[in-house]
Amino acid sequence: MSRQSPFAHPFLLGFDEIEQALDRVAKAAGDGYPPYNIERLPRTAQEPEKLRITLAVAGFTRDQLEVTLEECQLVIRGRQTDDKTRHFLHRGIAARQFQRSFLLADGMEVVGADLTNGLLSIDLVRPEPERVIRKIDIALKASKG
Repeated sequence: MSRQSPFAHPFLLGFDEIEQALDRVAKAAGDGYPPYNIERLPRTAQEPEKLRITLAVAGFTRDQLEVTLEECQLVIRGRQTDDKTRHFLHRGIAARQFQRSFLLADGMEVVGADLTNGLLSIDLVRPEPERVIRKIDIALKASKG
């Protein structure tokens, strides 16, 4: 049985990318590490909407973390390597790697990242979209005959 797409309606033209984005998000939702928060920050009348993503990355140093913007996708990677010089009697904290991705809407801008007390915070803004109204001229073609 084939899945019916909600974007298959004839009035929804050019929304293929949204459907692909929803598929990517559904596949990535299963991984729970590292845990994260997303919060809307207070705004004033003069400022655009601000969001903050905070990831719990205890044990990672700044050099072991990487934040990149790949097209409309915010990607956070953490890489730890085992220290071969240390001898553990018990190892309950594993050196592990992660990749966490967030799909950003058009117009979202990453304005900064901060690592404090094991929490990586990434600030985003969503500027107010400019309302554009454009008149389309209708050409008149002479009929043949």
